Amino acid sequence: MRAGIIGGGMIARVHAHAVRAAGHEVLTAAGRDAASGQRAAQQTGARESHPSPLELIQDPRVEVVHICSPNDTHPGLVRAALEAGKHVICEKPLATTRADAQAMVDYWRSTDLVATVPFGYRFYSSVRELRARLLSGAERPHLVRGCYLQDWLSRPTDTNWRVDPTEGGQSRAFADIGVHWCDLLEFVTGQRITSLMADLSTVYDTRGPEAVPVATEDAALLVFRLNSGTVGSAAISQAAPGHKNDLRIAIDTPVHSYEFRQEEPNTLWIGGREQTRIWNRADDDASPLSTAYDQSPGGHPQGWRDAFTSFVADTYRAARGDDVDGLPTLDDGLRAACLTEAVLSSATSGQWVDVTGAPSNPGHRSSAPTTVVVPD
Repeated sequence: MRAGIIGGGMIARVHAHAVRAAGHEVLTAAGRDAASGQRAAQQTGARESHPSPLELIQDPRVEVVHICSPNDTHPGLVRAALEAGKHVICEKPLATTRADAQAMVDYWRSTDLVATVPFGYRFYSSVRELRARLLSGAERPHLVRGCYLQDWLSRPTDTNWRVDPTEGGQSRAFADIGVHWCDLLEFVTGQRITSLMADLSTVYDTRGPEAVPVATEDAALLVFRLNSGTVGSAAISQAAPGHKNDLRIAIDTPVHSYEFRQEEPNTLWIGGREQTRIWNRADDDASPLSTAYDQSPGGHPQGWRDAFTSFVADTYRAARGDDVDGLPTLDDGLRAACLTEAVLSSATSGQWVDVTGAPSNPGHRSSAPTTVVVPD
């Protein structure tokens, strides 16, 4: 299939690599204008460029549109791509408001197109192993805890377009990375966060050489309940020195404790009263759900790009009509927007807030949490 990529930054390059690694073609790229489109084509290795995103979308050769532009551009571009009959991969956050995310999902549901959001951590073999173990029914979680820590905004001189709420939205740290943690939690447990209490903090009042005022959070702390009654907590920060991409999730059951660390993605820590072990990708007791996402033999490390490639490959398989398990769709992007709204509401009120409005069991061309379909 032929892809068009809107945007030319780091994540656009990751998309382009994944498209090619999955056996497809990066045909064209576009940016804000003709000059940025040419730069995007150079950065992504696209064969050609378009003067604008809308011209890329209208190109009849393009079958899948990858939207890697700032958050505030997503609603219009997704709508245009769907109206043009194109499958879509849209970076998260899906939109800067829940209302915009809901409108995107409502229109998408009226089509027969595939539209996905890159919650790529779902595609590690070790995450699929954890999911298989927890969804077997043999163990029921009673406590969940974890963190997602980065340091790329830990200095007052660090800045980015995401700091501006006009482009990035009212939430930054949680909407950018906290939703990844929550999606991973809900994916592996098959449960949903039903209520939460959150607090936010901002490290610096201004950022960058021009001392631009900061109106979004650097860190978030939340406690929550799942629909099963399980309780949990998570710490989120983009200003934690030394933590480059430190996502950790720990899940306690009466029989075992499990811990996944994104910076060590080929393993799971499994704790028990009698024995504690490190499970390694491709161990003999790996489930078929896990081994389906092995891209290399055991002992050969797989990383984030491999997981992202699996996500893109599954999106393209779905676009061709295949059944795909656990594919994150616009429903999951809306879910993230609902969680973000709840976090902001709780931080403002200082109260527990119910998480409402998102599908409790996404199913539009996306499998329910308990469905297991092993890829060919």
